[in-house]
Amino acid sequence: MKSEFLTAITQLSAEKNLPPEVVLEAVEAALASAYKKDTLASANLAVRIDRSTGAAQVYMLKSVVEEVEDPKTEMTLAEGRAYKPDAQLDDIIEIETTPQHAGRIAAQTAKQVVLQRLREAEREVVFEEYSGKEGDILSGSVQRVEARNVIIDLGKAEAVLPPQEQVRTEHYRVGQRLKVYMVEVFKATKGPQVMVSRTHKNLIRRLFELEVPEIYRGVVELKAIAREPGYRSKVAVWSRQDGVDPVGACVGLRGIRIQNIVNELNGERIDVVQWDPEPSRFVANALSPAQVLSVEIRPEDNTAEVVVPDRQLSLAIGKEGQNARLAAKLTGYRIDIKGQSTAEAEAAARPPAPPKPVAPEPEAVELAPAAGRRAAVREVKRPPALEEEQPALTPEEEAILAFDEAAPQAAPGEGEAPAAVEAVTAGPALDETRPEPAPAKPVIRFAEEVLPVRAEGKGKRAKAVKGRVEEREAEAKARPKRAKKLRPVPEEELEELEELT
Repeated sequence: MKSEFLTAITQLSAEKNLPPEVVLEAVEAALASAYKKDTLASANLAVRIDRSTGAAQVYMLKSVVEEVEDPKTEMTLAEGRAYKPDAQLDDIIEIETTPQHAGRIAAQTAKQVVLQRLREAEREVVFEEYSGKEGDILSGSVQRVEARNVIIDLGKAEAVLPPQEQVRTEHYRVGQRLKVYMVEVFKATKGPQVMVSRTHKNLIRRLFELEVPEIYRGVVELKAIAREPGYRSKVAVWSRQDGVDPVGACVGLRGIRIQNIVNELNGERIDVVQWDPEPSRFVANALSPAQVLSVEIRPEDNTAEVVVPDRQLSLAIGKEGQNARLAAKLTGYRIDIKGQSTAEAEAAARPPAPPKPVAPEPEAVELAPAAGRRAAVREVKRPPALEEEQPALTPEEEAILAFDEAAPQAAPGEGEAPAAVEAVTAGPALDETRPEPAPAKPVIRFAEEVLPVRAEGKGKRAKAVKGRVEEREAEAKARPKRAKKLRPVPEEELEELEELT
């Protein structure tokens, strides 16, 4: 009989998935409660079951006190030392009082206590097992549907899938296999309650970890997830190792990896995009499959202004704004999408930028009539700071310079300009239209080559000027060419000189 008792304990522990020690402790507590109700009421009892033979012994527990008030629970020091020679005050003395027979009431009580203790032990084991699995993915089958709650059998426990965690497009049937995301486990009046979800975005993260070895090993990292359960999701991935394509690793050969995840989610579309530390490029990638022309990030209002081709505007926004909405969730920016023509029209309507300030021009200085005009022309034509950097001379400028240097300086009060200057300023070469610039290599020319008729028509003074010009030409041929280059005379100054002369 004793061996049969131990066999029954072993079978019960296997059936309830509990350790044998837990079952034995439950039976000991049940026997103690049964004996209290039958023969040893109001006594403190303890039951000991031998683990090797299965024999049960009942002990009455009494405390040692100076004055006994309750004989069923207390005893004097002398009585205590009769059972235990070294007994002291406040010690607990165990006195064996195993009853020979137990009645029907005791047996029924023992049965109820055993069942209750085993049920409590089962709940405690389930709570300890699943309390460390929060945030993990579980696999189970639909057991039943009650009050819109789907009960999923996990093997050792039952999980509850509430309505707010169910996908609207999914229909659950009894016996259907599902992978669920464990949200939390807590103790309720009926035992530990396991709450699972099919809409949580981390369900996609766990599915990627199961299907993609690179993510499980940490080579590829999931940076962000945006999901609308049952319809579409976007996943941003990033590679921690050079040479590894994060998007290709998640998609797999011919899309086999991503297809397994899509099948588990009952056809939910998943876009895998590459994460980028630069916000503008990340926003452009998040709007995939639409092509993006430009992205402008405004940190002050956390907005990204995106310009796309006109033909892809509807693709970038998506059906009912789904693509733009998921991209905004993925990146954390408020995305403003515009067509290319709209962006160009807004740019054209904006007021132009204010012009840059320009340095004021130098003021004109009035000089004496004759000498002043000649000095002004000389200063305009030949500034001391501009030498090799000035452009080539025109024939008229070379003629003015040649006559100016060849003629003697006029007196400060002289009112009439020299004939050479008059001939140059009034000649037909100085017209309203500016002549073409001379070749890169300047050639010195003189007034008689440019204006021969006007120079010869001035009488004696013209003859004197001609002689000086010929003398100047001989000197110019005898010496090397001039190194200085003169800048062109402004047209308005030439007109002013013509009016004065």
